[in-house]
Amino acid sequence: MSKQTKVALVVGAQGVIGRHLIDHLSMLEDWQVVGLSRRGGTDQGRVRHIAVDLLDIDDTRKKLGELAGVTHVFYTAYQDRPTWAELVPPNLAMLVNVVDVIEPVAKGLEHISLMQGYKVYGGHLGPFKTPARETDAAFMPPEFMHDQQRFLEERQHGKAWNWSAIRPAVVGGVALGNPMNLALAIAVYASISKELGLPLRFPGKPGAYDHLLEMTDAGLLARATVWAATEPRCANQAFNITNGDLFRWNEMWPFIADYFGLEVAPPLPLSLDTVMADKAPLWRTMGERCGLAPHSWAEVSSWRFADFVFSWDYDMFGDGSKARRFGFHEHVETKAMFTRLFDDFRQRKIIP
Repeated sequence: MSKQTKVALVVGAQGVIGRHLIDHLSMLEDWQVVGLSRRGGTDQGRVRHIAVDLLDIDDTRKKLGELAGVTHVFYTAYQDRPTWAELVPPNLAMLVNVVDVIEPVAKGLEHISLMQGYKVYGGHLGPFKTPARETDAAFMPPEFMHDQQRFLEERQHGKAWNWSAIRPAVVGGVALGNPMNLALAIAVYASISKELGLPLRFPGKPGAYDHLLEMTDAGLLARATVWAATEPRCANQAFNITNGDLFRWNEMWPFIADYFGLEVAPPLPLSLDTVMADKAPLWRTMGERCGLAPHSWAEVSSWRFADFVFSWDYDMFGDGSKARRFGFHEHVETKAMFTRLFDDFRQRKIIP
């Protein structure tokens, strides 16, 4: 107990990023972990879970008001909305509610880590300056990530705690029921293509097949996030965190097809959100025949996000050298990441 000197509050504990962050923290002897999510979770070891609606300030006060021991807040929560403008109110409100409740009671608060992404650079809007750097200028609002960081910057003035902003590329990890799980979407799409006797076609926009992009392994991201939160030199800084390699789908797609034993056919623009809308019965049949774990179709579907990523007919990558200059030198080969994730999906009986 004497070594457990830090208490992490992981906000968004059931997402791809939050789950891997908790897994990493739970292996470190000097951390206790409290995970927040709408669904809650099962307590285990030094990790306990709290189900809370962070958009409800009364529920937030009730559930978080006694967490006086928190030293580090890792904010990874996200609520999806149909448009970029509609993302601002809920995503800003959740962060504000957490800080409003935790800051007054957690007298030993040291750090608030904010999870961001390339939306900070306008990557979701269209072609932008690459490689994106942490010093790049902001763009015309609305953008909730800008509002969240500005809130922390203003709130931190004169306080003992500091903040960091972590900016991954597309994150690769294992988490069911997550709206932004590209690796799982690819694995399910490939599995259904094989079931139907089809080659694996890249379903993105013309041009997306040939442009540069990068990804961020969820495990690497967790280690980098904790590093930035505990390294004094990283106080009040933003960092791009990526695997360290660039790729094009025209090279990665045949590699993925080979993993699943599929041929590759020429790209063809397909909306996965549309073509997968009627595949739940087929998936259920496949699950019964192959002995898959009883996950619902919704739990393994991230089609809107996959369509979004496959629509990038422009380069999508950042400069990761700042983190290296500050002392974080880990890297992951993206092909090895995909292989490990697909193996994991199979071992967990998520895919055939």
